[in-house]
Amino acid sequence: MQASNPAAGSHGGAAARPARPMRALRSGGIGIAAAVTCLVLAACAAKPLVPYSADTPPLALVPASQAGVQDKRARFREIYCAVLEAHGSALADYRRCEDALTRVGVEPAGTGMPVDLGQSRRHLVAVVVPGVGYDCFKPWLNAPGTVTKHLQPFGYDAIMLTVDGLSSSANNARQIRDAILAMQLPAGAPQLVLIGYSKGAPDILEALVDYPEIRGRVAAVVSAAGAIGGSPLANDAEQFQADMLRYFPGSTCTSGDGGAVQSLRPATRRAWMAQNPLPGGLRYYSLATFPQPERISSILKSSYEKLARVDARNDSQVIFYDQVVPGSALLGYVNADHWALAVPIARTHTMIGSLFVTQNAYPREALTEAVLRFVEEDLATPGK
Repeated sequence: MQASNPAAGSHGGAAARPARPMRALRSGGIGIAAAVTCLVLAACAAKPLVPYSADTPPLALVPASQAGVQDKRARFREIYCAVLEAHGSALADYRRCEDALTRVGVEPAGTGMPVDLGQSRRHLVAVVVPGVGYDCFKPWLNAPGTVTKHLQPFGYDAIMLTVDGLSSSANNARQIRDAILAMQLPAGAPQLVLIGYSKGAPDILEALVDYPEIRGRVAAVVSAAGAIGGSPLANDAEQFQADMLRYFPGSTCTSGDGGAVQSLRPATRRAWMAQNPLPGGLRYYSLATFPQPERISSILKSSYEKLARVDARNDSQVIFYDQVVPGSALLGYVNADHWALAVPIARTHTMIGSLFVTQNAYPREALTEAVLRFVEEDLATPGK
């Protein structure tokens, strides 16, 4: 799931560092990024955040028992652990299973069923929709495409859709529609698993609601650290701050329709969910990021602490319950911050990783394989 969303960060902590690391930061092309990450979702804004009041929780993003969410963490843990164990240290950024997922509350016991690690029968394709600003810093990131390379020998595949990084969810929904309809797909059962990372998740939901012609091509939808309920950080941000990403080194992105920040505000997302029931007949899954505090990169600590004024159970950008699609199957809570889930900064920019994006290592290849294996198994389960 190598997509990206530089939603927020901090230049405050970086400024206190010695001059040499700061020069390294600038020479690596992230001097601008360090300032911009502080701005995109207002980690450095002056206005304080306030907790959600008891009578106005994020719509549908309350505890699973109140949102019709099915708790499938036990089976997903079994599949993910089997994938990690099968690949072991051959994986980049390998972690033990207990360190890869966070246990939250009472997690159901495992099923004990065997895990099929063979060839995919359905040949599912992960179609990743990235978050805010990805097209702005994609050239600089220069992601190695290791997720796709990892999946293909098992009969899966992965592609990333191009959407406007600084546009609204409505604008990007149309782009998602156009891309899906342009795909040459084999006849038979739908293969596409739409994976929305950060803002990419509400972009996908709007596409499914607004363009019913694409639904027959979609096997499932996954929110991966998705901003389903938005982020309180967006309440303090303005679009001109996000537009600074246009000056990222190598960027050729445009401002689009200028609606990215508005689309991420909780009030916007709540209103949209209230007015747009999700289409039936599709499978929805949620994979939330819920890191242990020591798993948050130093550059993201400021936004984590600011968001903690609302709820400390956040990944530095989004609160854990704001990542859950109502009525979905909850796969698990990933022990990684918002960037670590999908943005391989430390792999392609090692100095920046060692100085600032200090907890960016995560076995994304194994995680994506586990998601597709879970979805394939779940789609084949009779009576669902």
